[in-house]
Amino acid sequence: MSINSIDHINFKRIRPRIRFETELTPEKLHRIIKEKLAEPDIKCDGQVLPGFATFSPLKADQHYWSPQLTIHFEKTDHGSLIRGLYGPQPTVWTMFMFFYSLIGFITMIAAMVSLSYWSLGKESLIYWSVPVLTLVFMSLYLVAYLGQKFGHQQIVDIHRFLEECIGEKVELV
Repeated sequence: MSINSIDHINFKRIRPRIRFETELTPEKLHRIIKEKLAEPDIKCDGQVLPGFATFSPLKADQHYWSPQLTIHFEKTDHGSLIRGLYGPQPTVWTMFMFFYSLIGFITMIAAMVSLSYWSLGKESLIYWSVPVLTLVFMSLYLVAYLGQKFGHQQIVDIHRFLEECIGEKVELV
């Protein structure tokens, strides 16, 4: 299978991960990635520091759901261990985590108040807030999943760029 095939790029998780070993040393990886990022006809932008790199779509192609790949590479006995994480831009991820936390906290409070009313044998409309908030929480997850679908082609482009830098197929874990 050629590196340009996308059969192995199947994103079923919200934040897919990569983890693999390569024979390239961290220094050589740094140099190769830096050279590839300087080429004029690439489909992604990025930054590389010793042991660390981030890739994202070109600024002109970015939208709200645009992904980024953050990788860390460290020296091993046989080359380098590369670990990476695909996800939204940090501001988008922070916003989602804020809403997840807020909805989770409100759900917990509503559940405690509901259980208190229930244990006292009193009727209250707050009973209905727990299932409603649970649906809101699940819909937020669905929005994140749909956002990943909107950025899928950009994830594929970034993944191909990484594979071109390394010179081998990279499987998701």
